[in-house]
Amino acid sequence: MKTVPARDIARTILFTLFAILLPAITQASAHQTTITLGVYHFPPIASVGQNGEAEGLLGDLLKALEQTHPGLSFQIVHTSPKRRHLDFDAGLYDVIFFESPQWGWSERPVDVTAPILEDEELYVALNTRGRDASFFENLHQRNIVAISGYHYRLTGYETDTAVLEEQFSIEFSDSHSRNLKLIMADRPSVAEIAIVSESYLQRYLSEHPGDRPKLLIADDPDQRYQLSIIVRKNAVTTADDFLRLLAPLVLSGQYQRLVEKWNLAAPTGLAEGLTER
Repeated sequence: MKTVPARDIARTILFTLFAILLPAITQASAHQTTITLGVYHFPPIASVGQNGEAEGLLGDLLKALEQTHPGLSFQIVHTSPKRRHLDFDAGLYDVIFFESPQWGWSERPVDVTAPILEDEELYVALNTRGRDASFFENLHQRNIVAISGYHYRLTGYETDTAVLEEQFSIEFSDSHSRNLKLIMADRPSVAEIAIVSESYLQRYLSEHPGDRPKLLIADDPDQRYQLSIIVRKNAVTTADDFLRLLAPLVLSGQYQRLVEKWNLAAPTGLAEGLTER
């Protein structure tokens, strides 16, 4: 009887295993979903790390979503506050988390989820002798520092720096930390009031408690906002799909814990709204 070489036997076994496993591999690949996600510097809600990974609340949430849904992955597209709409229009990404529809999305072909996060923007000044809440009454007369590309109620949600510089005495940067340092430098000819998110300010003060008495915070915020997930119309993963993906994290309490970690808040009734879907 002819002896079959061991090499041929091994090859036959490998071919057989491949034929058995190929349908399973193909099926698993078919269930893999990669979502292109726009991310810009919006601390502590979102930012992009040195290696291109999402950070802040968004980074924590994406990891939790990928762990809960093994077939799901996110491809991060690093954009900027000023460029995010242009990059979306160019098709560079299909989804962006934690946006208000008022922030330049109402005229674009998008679907918007129910709100999943809340925060507000505050007016902050140096707490000098004789200064009180009345300091914030005439904002158009103050030297203001703000983030380039952010939408503010004070400015009518306009983001064109040339337009805003004609209407206000305003300076732009890309850093809340820098803006706070500018007002604490006590150079009113440069900066008197910074517009800072409440969540960022709370994290900053927890790390720099000695600065708390140096700051005067307006009673009325610039804006209170509810943030949603913005999804391109006809995208493979829809706005409703994202709420279904988020539901296990919300209903288990994990999402709430992530939100609180970053000094943020989820809208009242979020869990009930997801249960009803």
